Amino acid sequence: MKILLSKPGLDGHDVGVKVLAHGLKEAGFDVVYTGLRKSIETIVSMAIDNKVDCIGLSILSGTHLILAKRMKEIMDENNLDIPWFVGGNIPVADVKKLEEIGASKAFATSTKVAEVVAYFNQM
Repeated sequence: MKILLSKPGLDGHDVGVKVLAHGLKEAGFDVVYTGLRKSIETIVSMAIDNKVDCIGLSILSGTHLILAKRMKEIMDENNLDIPWFVGGNIPVADVKKLEEIGASKAFATSTKVAEVVAYFNQM
């Protein structure tokens, strides 16, 4: 499985997503990392160009609901029907909201790398 991990918006903190990328690679997944401060449009374009199987958004800025709505819009506009997930600084109360917007899975704050790897192993 090929996974694109991304940092949308102005969030400049990427240690967590790099730790996740490392954990997923160690578990045998092919991981592409977009780098910092990417627009949703750029992320979706990179997903298409790299022919990934799913997209992960790492968001620490508190804009996760807004960015998730935009993600859904841009994926629909591009007829991209692959799973996408959200993690980072995600309050438990927003997990269901993110999944209702269209995220295949939302990982609340403090989710362990092993839990994310287990999720992908079950896909």
